[in-house]
Amino acid sequence: MHESASLKRSLNLPLVVLYGLGNILGAGVYVLIGKVAGEAGFYAPMAFIFASVIAALSAFSYAELSARYPVSAGEAVYIFEGFQKKTLSQIVGILIIFAGIASSAAIAHGFYGYMLVFFDLPAALVIVCLVTGLGLIAAWGIQESVTAAAVLTVLEVAGLLLIIFAGVEAGLDGRLAAHTSSNLTANAPNLSNLAVWVGISSGAFLAFYAYIGFEDMVNIAEEVKSPESTMPKAIMWCLVISSTLYAIVAWVAITVLDPASLSASAAPLADVYSTATGRSPFIITIIGLFAVVNGALIQIIMASRLAYGMATKDLLPRFVSPLLGVINPRTRTPVNATIVVAILIMIFCFLLPLVSLAELTSYLVLTVFSLVNLSLIKIKRRDPTPAGVRTYPAWLPKLGFATSSLFLISQLWMELIS
Repeated sequence: MHESASLKRSLNLPLVVLYGLGNILGAGVYVLIGKVAGEAGFYAPMAFIFASVIAALSAFSYAELSARYPVSAGEAVYIFEGFQKKTLSQIVGILIIFAGIASSAAIAHGFYGYMLVFFDLPAALVIVCLVTGLGLIAAWGIQESVTAAAVLTVLEVAGLLLIIFAGVEAGLDGRLAAHTSSNLTANAPNLSNLAVWVGISSGAFLAFYAYIGFEDMVNIAEEVKSPESTMPKAIMWCLVISSTLYAIVAWVAITVLDPASLSASAAPLADVYSTATGRSPFIITIIGLFAVVNGALIQIIMASRLAYGMATKDLLPRFVSPLLGVINPRTRTPVNATIVVAILIMIFCFLLPLVSLAELTSYLVLTVFSLVNLSLIKIKRRDPTPAGVRTYPAWLPKLGFATSSLFLISQLWMELIS
């Protein structure tokens, strides 16, 4: 038996867009730009573009499904509606919860890297304090926590624009002319080399983690005003804005610093800024701290809502549903689910390093993308044009399924042979 309190519909389109962008940007370019450059080298921008195409194909499926089923349990419901198999739906929902937990843990590692610019504190202390604080904000209230995330998102975008302007300024005044020529002409290997494409593919796999976020947006659908129209618009806006920013920032980064330097950096964008401008990276480091905090906050909100939604629909084991399927009557948030998610994030932080967490998240999400696309294909056959829902051509989920599956299989194969 669950409490009678319900989630509160209070989020409009701008807030949902900022919520999604905060997740995507915080979880991606601020933390992983250096690691992507370490894999793809001077072709890091191409890796980001490749990853954005993979993500975009599935984004259309999420846009349609979020309008068909505007509920908190998101992917778990989509899979159940498509396959009518409760066990598969449970597995997918749990995969997404753990993807959010792994993502938050990766972001917490990134936060520590930027924090080291100012303070040499124990990693365990920083991570515990960070996750505890974010858990309290997530439990505070959806309007309050998403508004806080929206403010942080504006700072994230401002930080990326600052990096772009710094790179352009340095290029215009000639300070990076020789360096740019050396980086992008003399040192970039030829694309006819198979090893280059393997590196781009590996970089794209890591970069794909940077696009994780739009699929998390669907798990706050029960707290969105007019979700049937708001959710699809928000998903598309988030994808377009993030893809544009990522490609430009990646280009600036490998113009300013070589891939080896980027890969070795604990705070890559701070190093890019200081190299491009000759000034202290204080401002961009502060923004980087806010960015990664925002990404972790949004993942906690998502995972707790998904856990709550699955519990209320009996898609979790019976021994945990009464605990997680409860809404606090005062805050109208799933406080119990939030506490459990925060504890699991801390455990993941101490078990796995940053790159392993990002790769684990990408594997989990690509698996879910494949199943969600396949589910929409089956749903569209039964009900091709539901009233009041914007639908997309049937070839989009088919292509989304094919690309997600092939990308996943290729990465698994490369892991096995490496």
